[in-house]
Amino acid sequence: MLLGDDLLPYLVLALGAALVFGNGMALVRPPKQVKKGELARAPVGRSAVMIGIGFVAAVWALASLVAG
Repeated sequence: MLLGDDLLPYLVLALGAALVFGNGMALVRPPKQVKKGELARAPVGRSAVMIGIGFVAAVWALASLVAG
């Protein structure tokens, strides 16, 4: 099996890190040109919630990998 018994924690770590990084970059660097019908900036509340969920998932997965 690919990556042995640690496949699920690696996937959760990758997903959590992607949530944190992607939403963080959306807040820090909004698009320079905005097309009609698009938001000029990412919603701060929703992005903050997604960053929090991603951070918890990444820390939990990292703790699972270190402990196991």
